[in-house]
Amino acid sequence: MIAADTAPTQAELLDFVRRTAADHDLIASLPLDPEGRTWVRLEGPGGSEAWLIGWPPGTGTGWHDHAESVGAFLTASGELKENALAARLPADGWKTLELSEGVDRKRRLTAGQGRAFGRHHVHEVLNESLTEHAVSVHAYYPPLPQIRRYSRIGQVLRLESVERPADWQ
Repeated sequence: MIAADTAPTQAELLDFVRRTAADHDLIASLPLDPEGRTWVRLEGPGGSEAWLIGWPPGTGTGWHDHAESVGAFLTASGELKENALAARLPADGWKTLELSEGVDRKRRLTAGQGRAFGRHHVHEVLNESLTEHAVSVHAYYPPLPQIRRYSRIGQVLRLESVERPADWQ
């Protein structure tokens, strides 16, 4: 249990998404749209922001980070793929970066599998299935101040836009 005046740790966020994903009634209650992702905001632990997200076949987030927030996510049903960068990016003051060789990390997350991550974690999450929806649970602390979106061609990462909470809530 998290004290009211204590920020949740990455491990506590991962525990929360794991417990939430095990709530089969909650997972089944998410409306699934064949055309686009669906989401429902949840009450996260210790003032964190949490989401239940439905992923139709062939959808993904594109490259992004969660700024100063730490987080965790877990696949509740189906399978998701995460492509991530094992590199610390500068927080501000850049538009284009040449990435070093060997920074790419890929993982498949089937139902019950998830991960925690630190600040400035750059990744994309995909449902590569051609036929099956996936559902996942996500939690972030502090609540997302912004999401930075990137494009990537080869080893070049380019900052494309910055979204604020009003853009997705």
